[in-house]
Amino acid sequence: MKENESVKKYLAEFIGTFVLVLFACGTACALGCDTRAGYLAVALSFGLVIVAMAYSIGNISGCHINPAVSLAVFLSKKMSLEDFIGYVIAQFLGATAGAGVLAYLFGKDSGLGINSIAAYGWSKSFIVEVILTFVFVLTILGVTSKESFSSVAGVVIGLALTLVHLLGIRFTGTSVNPARSFGPAVLVGGDQLKGLWVFIVAPLVGGALAAYCYKFLAGKQGK
Repeated sequence: MKENESVKKYLAEFIGTFVLVLFACGTACALGCDTRAGYLAVALSFGLVIVAMAYSIGNISGCHINPAVSLAVFLSKKMSLEDFIGYVIAQFLGATAGAGVLAYLFGKDSGLGINSIAAYGWSKSFIVEVILTFVFVLTILGVTSKESFSSVAGVVIGLALTLVHLLGIRFTGTSVNPARSFGPAVLVGGDQLKGLWVFIVAPLVGGALAAYCYKFLAGKQGK
């Protein structure tokens, strides 16, 4: 029975990350970010996907659909190592599957909503991604900390993801999610793989910092 429940969680994470890449990165493929309208639409699309998934699979897996979020939850001792590994594998597979559908629909030349360090270099991109992920994950930890927040948690988290995209798109295209970056980059290939490590490591660093920071703040508050 426990194994069956775990499979359901992993499948939910696969579906959620698949939908995130397909619809949010798909919006970037369809509209681009060269205009203000396109920029805003892409930022909103990421937030809206989170809202939709939070209220559909949130009661099954918690709707992490992001290894950085899963890492923060794991470090907060709210999930087992086994589930953490299962979540991350499911998220990477879901993101890759979503990118595969985008490649079929738009072609690899569309970019598939990839992230890039080309505009500002790896160091500035790394710092930006750490900060954006820190803010995003800290919001998640805070809004999911109390049962009384559960009815609005999905909306708050979706708005937080929209917020970080409004700033981050200009710099890196905004990752804050290693799986979301991995799927499109692997399918596009070539030079896009050179900077991929930034979008895997930086969000994990930001997520870990958020977990420890929230633990410190919440612990002090509770005394």
